[in-house]
Amino acid sequence: MEDVLDVYARLVDPQRLRVCFDETPKQFIAETRQPVPARARQPARFDFEYGRNGTCNLFMFFSPDDGWRHEAVTDRRTQIDFARQMQWLVDVRFPEVAVIDLVLDSLNTHHLAASYEAFEPAEARRIAPKLMLHYTPKHGSWLNMADLEISVFNRVCWNRRIADRATLERETLALENERDAKQSTVTRQFTCQTARECLHRLYPSALS
Repeated sequence: MEDVLDVYARLVDPQRLRVCFDETPKQFIAETRQPVPARARQPARFDFEYGRNGTCNLFMFFSPDDGWRHEAVTDRRTQIDFARQMQWLVDVRFPEVAVIDLVLDSLNTHHLAASYEAFEPAEARRIAPKLMLHYTPKHGSWLNMADLEISVFNRVCWNRRIADRATLERETLALENERDAKQSTVTRQFTCQTARECLHRLYPSALS
């Protein structure tokens, strides 16, 4: 936990950026009957029946320093999918940055060895030195700012019926551009000292 908090507390360095990463599943759901639009004093109405059109995975990148985020829609969330996202991060989004401190949870696919499953050894080794992984503790996903950003997208866009991938990608990109334009970010005030005071029962005692 304190490792993640130290990443957030560090001063902004253009050559060592902070990026948070998370993912969430999404089910494609289609209407079986035409919804009734909203009218005066009457909300829109939807039939309780729906059609299942499969599922997808949503990867979320979020940089608290500049209010930037990016979402990628994939069919799965395998090690190879993770490795390709890391390659995109270091080669396309931040090619000039020396090191990226990446905050993420300890899901079994979230490790640098995944690059060796997706790429040749030389390519995997090229990517690895640019990424410093900082894992949130068990039951500590609230420390990951990308988790907060996913919550925003869930409330505004993803929590309703979306029938297909093209619609999901289009509407997700629209919200991404809107929030990027506003440079919407997170101001975290929870520090190592705060953790030691508020969560002291979770710390081992040197006197026990």
